[in-house]
Parts: sequence; C-alpha cells; structure tokens
Amino acid sequence: MSLKTVLILLGLALATIFALVCVLLTRERSPSTCRHLPPEQEDVEDDQSLVFADLTAEEMSQVVRYLQGHLGVPLVEASRAKPSENCIAWVDVQVPAKAEVLRFLDGSGARPPREALAVLYFGNQPEPNITEYVVGPLPVPVYHRDVTVQRYRGKVPYHRRPVTGREYTDINALIQRELKKAPQFLTACCESDGTNLVTLTTAPRGFKSGDRVTWFVLFHNVAGTGYYLSPVGLEVLVDHGDLHISRWQLRRVFYNGRYFASTGDLEEEFVAGALEVVRVKQPRADAVMGSMKPRSPPGPPGPLQFEPQGHRYSVRSNRVTFQGWSIAFGMNPNTGPRFFDIRYRGERIVYELSLQEALALYGSNCPGGMSTRYLDGSFGIGRFAYELVQGLDCPYTATYVDRHYLAESDTPKTNQKSLCIFEHDSALPLRRHFSDSQSFYYGGLRKNTLVIRAISTLINYDYIWDFMFHGNGAVEVRVHATGYISSSFFHGQGTDYGNRVGPHTLGTMHLHHIHYKVDLDVDGQLNSLETQDMEYEFVKDPWSGQNTIERPYLRRERLQKEDEAAFPLNAPMPRYLSFVSPNPNKWEHPRSYRIQVISFAGKHLPTSSSMERSISWGRYQLAVTRRKEEEPTSTSVYNQNDPWTPTVTFADFINNETITNEDLVAWITVGFLHVPHAEDIPNTVTVGNGVGFFLRPYNYFNEDSSVDSSDSVYFSSEQDVGACGANPLACLSSATTCAPQLPPFHFGGFLNL
Repeated sequence: MSLKTVLILLGLALATIFALVCVLLTRERSPSTCRHLPPEQEDVEDDQSLVFADLTAEEMSQVVRYLQGHLGVPLVEASRAKPSENCIAWVDVQVPAKAEVLRFLDGSGARPPREALAVLYFGNQPEPNITEYVVGPLPVPVYHRDVTVQRYRGKVPYHRRPVTGREYTDINALIQRELKKAPQFLTACCESDGTNLVTLTTAPRGFKSGDRVTWFVLFHNVAGTGYYLSPVGLEVLVDHGDLHISRWQLRRVFYNGRYFASTGDLEEEFVAGALEVVRVKQPRADAVMGSMKPRSPPGPPGPLQFEPQGHRYSVRSNRVTFQGWSIAFGMNPNTGPRFFDIRYRGERIVYELSLQEALALYGSNCPGGMSTRYLDGSFGIGRFAYELVQGLDCPYTATYVDRHYLAESDTPKTNQKSLCIFEHDSALPLRRHFSDSQSFYYGGLRKNTLVIRAISTLINYDYIWDFMFHGNGAVEVRVHATGYISSSFFHGQGTDYGNRVGPHTLGTMHLHHIHYKVDLDVDGQLNSLETQDMEYEFVKDPWSGQNTIERPYLRRERLQKEDEAAFPLNAPMPRYLSFVSPNPNKWEHPRSYRIQVISFAGKHLPTSSSMERSISWGRYQLAVTRRKEEEPTSTSVYNQNDPWTPTVTFADFINNETITNEDLVAWITVGFLHVPHAEDIPNTVTVGNGVGFFLRPYNYFNEDSSVDSSDSVYFSSEQDVGACGANPLACLSSATTCAPQLPPFHFGGFLNL
C-alpha cells in the first residue's frame, strides 16, 4: 500500500472520528429531537368534567324521540312548522345546580343525573305559549317536567318566540308578492323585477308587547359578496303577528325619505311623476363594492407557528389542560362559548365563565336602521359559530373541535371544527430583565398562552371570541368585531348618523355591547369585594420639616352591599377591584383575583326608553351580585321580540343584598362605539376593535407563579450562552428540524348551510 493511500485512509478515519464526536456532543448538549411530549396530566378525574359537557348528537336525538312520544300533542319539525303548529325549537344541556356539582367534584356526592333542556313552541293550543322542559335522565330519558313558571315566574307568551327560518321564508314570499305591484318603479330605481333583491331583518318588532311588526331593508344581491353594502333605498314594514300566514300584511313602505301605505301607492306616485327616483344600477360581480376577492396574486407565505415536539396541551372530551390550567369548555346554541370549573394548579379560580349577550344598536335616518337593536343571543351566537379556516382563523396546527346543536330541526347538526384550541406565542416576554450593573445576566420568560377561540357570524358581523389562559395564572377574555358593516340608503341628512362610504351607501353608527358572567370562586366559594385606588396627601418632609411632599397613598375599601358594587357604564371605577378570600397569603394579604376591564363602550340606552329594562345589564360596566340558582343568566332569548315586558330583567338582580363572605358573581359589560368610515370597506378590521377584561392574581400567590415555568431562560456573562444545556434558546436551531408535515387544507363549512 502506497504512502499516499495510507495518508488518504488516515485522513478519512480522522474525519469520521471528528464527525462522530460532534454528533455525540450535540446529542449530549441538545434535547432529543422530534419526539412528542407526553399528554398533559389531568388534575381531575378524566370523566368528572362531563358533568358540564354539551349534549352529544345521540343524546339530542333521544330527547326528540322522547318528546315526540310522550307529550300527547302533534309536533311538526320546526323547519316546516307554521306559527299555528307545535314544534321543538331547540335543545341544550341542563347544567345541574352548583351545589350538587361541587358535592360531586369536591366531595363524595353522587354524579348528578344528566338532563336536557328542551324548548317548545306551542302554536296549536287554545293559549299559544313557549314551554321549557327538563328531560332526563340521559342517555335514555324517562321523565320530563315543565320548568317554565319556575324559571320565569309565569308562562312565556307566544309572541316572544324568536323568528324561525320558516317564518322568514314566508315573510320573504309576502314581500316578493307585494313587490310585483310596483314593476315600473323597480325597473327605474333598481334595474330589478324584485327577484334579485334580498331583505335584511331588523329587531325589535314594534313598539309594545304583543307586536310582531318588522321593518325589512332591501339590498341588491350579488353572488360572492356582502349585499349589506348595496341598499336600494326601499324598506317595507311587515305585520306577521297572526298565527295564520294568510293574514300577514305589508303595513308601510319607505323609499328615499318618503313613506307610503303600500307598494301599489308607491307605483302610482311613480307613474304620476310625483316621486323622485334615485337610479341605482345593478352592481357588476367583477366591480361590486365590498368584494373580498384578492386584487393581487399570492405572495410568499408568512410566518408559521408550529410545535417542534407536538402540542403541549391536552384535550380530552370537553376538558383542556395546559401547564397547570384545567378548563371544561362548551357552547350554548344561543349565547355561545361557556366554560366551567376553571382551575389553576389544582385550585378552582372560576366556576363559570360564559358569554351572555351581544347588543348592536344602530342610528339612521331610515326606519330599518333607526329602530334596530339586535340582541344576538336570540339569533344564535353558538349555533352560528361555523367551521374555522385553518391557517387564518386559527393557526394551521391548532386542535379543532366539532360542536353539535339542535335548533329548528328534529335532527342534530354539526358545525365541524367550529372551536379551536392552540398555544400562542405572542412574541412578547411575559417578564424579563437585563442586568447591566453589579452582575451581568439576563432572565426572562416567553408569553405563551393557551387560547380557546370560536367565531360567530351573525348576519353581517363576525365576532371573534377569545378566552386566554396565561402562564402567571391570569385569564384574559377578549372579543374582536369584523365582517361587514350594516348600512342604510344615503339620503337627506344621512351624515348625522354616520359616514358616506359609497355612491348610495351610508355606514350607520352603532354600538357593540357585550355581556359576560364570571362566577369567581377565589380560594373557596365565600368571597368579598375590595376596591383600591390612589389619593394624594400633602405632608412635610420628616427629615427637615421645611418642604411639602405630595405623597400618594392607597385607599382600600371593602364593599358591603350590591348597590355599592354596581358601577355605571362609562363612569369612573376604582382602578383595582378584587374578589378577596377570607384566607391570607404568606404576607398576610387576602388571597385575591383582580378584575381589570378594557372597554370603550358607547352610551347606554336612556333608562326612559320603553325597552331599556330588557338590556338593563348594559347600565353597568361591572355589577357584583350574590349568586343564585334562579338568576342563571342576565337576559333571555325572549327579550328580543318583547323588550317592553322583558322575560329576564337584570336590574332586578341588584337589590342591595350583602356581598361580604358570600358566593358572588361578576357581571361585566364591554364594548365600543363604531362610526363606519371608508376603511370599513370591504370589511371592518380587527385592529382597534377589540375589548375585554382580565382576571389577574392579586396576592393570590406568594410570588409570581410563572417562576416555576420550564420555559424560563437565564444566563449570565460567565456562561457559554451558546450551550444548549445552559440556555434553552440555543436549542432552537436543532428543534427547527422537527417542522411538522402539515395535513392538506380542507374546509367543509359550506355543507350545513
């Protein structure tokens, strides 16, 4: 063997040895890559959270079959039912009483029976009414009991029922028949025979209890875009209160600032040349205002969030766990997201956190806009939370959960992937410090948050509901509004009520007010309410007595009664307001959770309004009351169509009862005033349109609980910061080799429409 060959072999051997050493050193200094983490450990028994679980599709079907066979009256499927017939309106889980649940969760109590709440519209009775039944036990029911009077202290009148899809269909048929009486006018004003016009409902429906008279606004319909931006100036008032559809009538017509008795009168005025017509061309699909179709070719993909070793949270049935958090989640078909038994490090912080209502109140110089006060719970905040688009509505690799509901049908429906769960890296430190004196070091922790999200499409608006759980024990609740604005036809002094955003389109001013229920249990059920704020005192400096110091001091107050704890909307509120426990932390302060509200709400409806009591929760940015089983919600789906005699009046909850060492509930209102402008076309953006609140630990712990996080980073000037063992950030270069294989994109959200 030649010397050259020997040297070559020796060189190859040395290179191989060097490579093996590098690999071994890398393995020693880096975590093993591309292995998935073990599931998050539960702090409660696996099936305990099922006491709060939404009904399964099979359970819903069992309830329907039971009702069909045991009520002794004919039932018509709600999608086909006339007002004069009986039908099952909707079915939801009946959550057991809190005391019963806590005995089961925390003690030796038996599991409460699983029950459903079924709501029926009885139109085919001598006295038509709405009746609510509790049906159980599930999965195979054998009993039902009428709880209507128990819940509402009386029967619920039939006229308060929400409008069904079948009712809207019959109303639209009536409007189309009436439009045929004004063919020449429609051709001149709208380039239409009426068939390419769509209607938008308003609410409430009249001015007194018993009314069911609704203004409908007409728009040009263009496929693939939001018709809400294309009003034609025509609005009609329909009386649909009679049980017999044949007796429904069109009561009034509005066009371009004028009112008419009928479409026939409108046509006569036009033919006689006595009507000023604003000619609105049928929009072209390729140039319609409000189109969301991209105007530029796709660019390079943006940043993508992924977990190198898989999800660090665990989802089992209706419970998610993440770094000390444990949350039972669900979806009410009417009021939307709801959460129960929220625990941090094994301790219950919140028994119930739930959305209650979303109000949108409009102003306009057109009848439809000026009379609109949507209470979205009556339309179905949870029911209309559709499939989320992966990679846009939520991170591509989020966990997507299906939700089932039964409403206006005898068959359950599924909104696939309508709730998403993900860990969010906010690209912001939760805490950090760089030391540049005495000793040199850096310490910090990334702000990684568990997010549970749903998005409801309520006609034109899309509400993004976020519930976030932070690494320091804080809960954040936030809502963003996007989607299309609702608009009126621009005429006269329209800019007194908004901004012109198109040739004939007035973006009408409105407010969004959102209400939440927060049943905090801070270190136990018995809590009190404490406020803290600052004042200044003027004192002489104690070392010379020659100078004055303006010294801030802390003013603490323990509130005693509910009336003291009802803080009016937009009025100054103590900067620190906390639910406090009788038990102290290590430093002898009461263990507490602070409520911090972030809101830019508009003005509440004047209390002199005949319908104000139906939304009296909006009087307060925060109200704290004693918890009562008979006060489960701040409003009712029946308030929308009879706000003049509300089924539930929140103001009555506040009756000056003692709130010291009691089981308390915080009712929180957040919102904002929206004056639409040119940049709301095509859609309202989420930037600046987000409001919410925090629940923050305040002396609850003895120190910041995040100090125990395994994500913490610390290194000093004396360390090798590039060593993976000393600095987890140095491990990221190897972790990127674990980029996931993304599943193919899929979307089935149009299937259930």
